[in-house]
Amino acid sequence: MKLSELKKPEGSSRQRKRVGRGSGSGSGGTSGRGHKGQKSRSGKNKMPVWFEGGQMPIQRRLPKRGFKNPFRKTFQVINLSDIERVGKRESLDPQAMVELGLIRKAGQPVKVLGDGKLDFAVNVSANAFSAKAREVIEAAGGKVEVL
Repeated sequence: MKLSELKKPEGSSRQRKRVGRGSGSGSGGTSGRGHKGQKSRSGKNKMPVWFEGGQMPIQRRLPKRGFKNPFRKTFQVINLSDIERVGKRESLDPQAMVELGLIRKAGQPVKVLGDGKLDFAVNVSANAFSAKAREVIEAAGGKVEVL
């Protein structure tokens, strides 16, 4: 087989439809545009892609400001280095964290993150723990309590 012998497969290409060439052609008369209306006219029948027939377009119906997720949970974050800094103690709960100045409000959820080392055992109570923080606290001999 040579490049000069290649042929298109049977039925792969069609001739273009010649519209407006008499009623016997099947697309004479209105040339496949239906009857009347803006889209049947010649020339000025180009409408923008976003045009919705006079209905208020979607880009004008939607708000253009930000979006605040009403279900978002915000945590007060403390690291293992913060626990290390306050020194050795038996247990650490949100109330004790407020007294030590680690967090501001006892009512808001607290999450402990694993940045830092821990050289002593401490029982920590918080709403959430990162996997590394949990691992380091338990490796030091402390306990993790999820509130």
